Amino acid sequence: MRRGVTAWVREVHLLAGGVPWVFARTVIPRRTLRGHGRTLTGLGTRPLGAVLFADPGVVRGPLQIARLDLRCPLARRALDVRGASGLPLWGRRSTFRIDGRPLLVCEVFLPALADVLQA
Repeated sequence: MRRGVTAWVREVHLLAGGVPWVFARTVIPRRTLRGHGRTLTGLGTRPLGAVLFADPGVVRGPLQIARLDLRCPLARRALDVRGASGLPLWGRRSTFRIDGRPLLVCEVFLPALADVLQA
């Protein structure tokens, strides 16, 4: 997005047993919230994925995967919000399009998830 563009930002944690496993941040430019995209502002506690993947008109772009360290603002935000610690973190992001208009979904996989997968 260009500097100065207004966007709606949603940050959530995906929990298992009350423990945060994933920190997700969605950035939706204001223009995407028109028309069909307007439903995104009323998600409440519903998962964004349930809405996106249920709509055959939504197109997902390629996944980008990265190893994150503390130079990455998203990694710092993911660790700060719930007091998690541990590096490196892995994340992924992709752009979805609703009626041709973009939204960016970023997910950071937190240390508690890695602990479960290694057990």
